[in-house]
Amino acid sequence: MDKVLLLTPKAFDITITRLCHELIENHHDFSSSAIIGLQPRGTFLARRICNELKKLLGDKPLLLGSLDVTFFRDDIRRKDPIIPSSTQIDFHIENKKVILVDDVLFTGRTIRSGLDAMLGFGRPEKVELLVLIDRRYSRHLPIQADYVGKEVDSIGSERVKVEWKETEGEDKVWLLRSLENKS
Repeated sequence: MDKVLLLTPKAFDITITRLCHELIENHHDFSSSAIIGLQPRGTFLARRICNELKKLLGDKPLLLGSLDVTFFRDDIRRKDPIIPSSTQIDFHIENKKVILVDDVLFTGRTIRSGLDAMLGFGRPEKVELLVLIDRRYSRHLPIQADYVGKEVDSIGSERVKVEWKETEGEDKVWLLRSLENKS
C-alpha cells in the first residue's frame, strides 16, 4: 500500500480555520443556523468547526448535533452486522440554516442518507454541505459540497483516510493506493 500525505497537521488546522471563516461570511452570528455532523467521523469535524467558531465569534452559543444515518442508507442490507451510532440533536431545525458536516465526500450516498434522516427533526430553511475532503470524480448521486477543505482527484480503487487526534493521535489526511494502481 502506497500512502500520499494530503494534509499535514498544520495544514489540517489551517483548513479548519479557513472553513470557519467561509461559514462566518455566510452565517454571520449563527443565530439561525445549526451544525450537524454525520456519525461517526463527520462529528469530529463538526466539533472542531464549532470549537473554532466559538474562538472566532467570542464564545457565542452554537447549535451542534450529531446524526446517525445507518437505517437511512440504501446499502443497509448489504452490511453485516449493522452497528448504529447515536443521534444527538436536542434542538429543532425547523426554518434553520443547517450545515451538514462529513469528513469525506465520495459517492454522495452518505449525504443523501443524512438528508433523509435529518427531516425527522424538522424542515430546514436551507441545507449546506461542508466536507474536509471532496473526492470529486466518484459521485453516484448529484451532490456537491458548499464548503470544501481540499479537493482530491482519485480513482475508485484509492481510499482517503482521515486521521483525527481523538482516535489516531494526530490530525492527518492520507491518500491510500494499492501498489497495482501506482503509476
